[in-house]
Amino acid sequence: MATVFMVQADSQEECAAELSRLCTAFDLRPLLPPTRSTGTERWLARATAKAPDREVRGPAVR
Repeated sequence: MATVFMVQADSQEECAAELSRLCTAFDLRPLLPPTRSTGTERWLARATAKAPDREVRGPAVR
């Protein structure tokens, strides 16, 4: 499973802005847009690393 980064904020706008800032700063792609967190008044969003330009596999077999 890929590493996932999460943003949690009090408003949808703040969550979206921080998700955008995180994606720009660390070259990530959004995974989950700002969504109301169940059971709370908070918003959350997720991002993950962009897909590599080429497929990467385990160590070469000799």
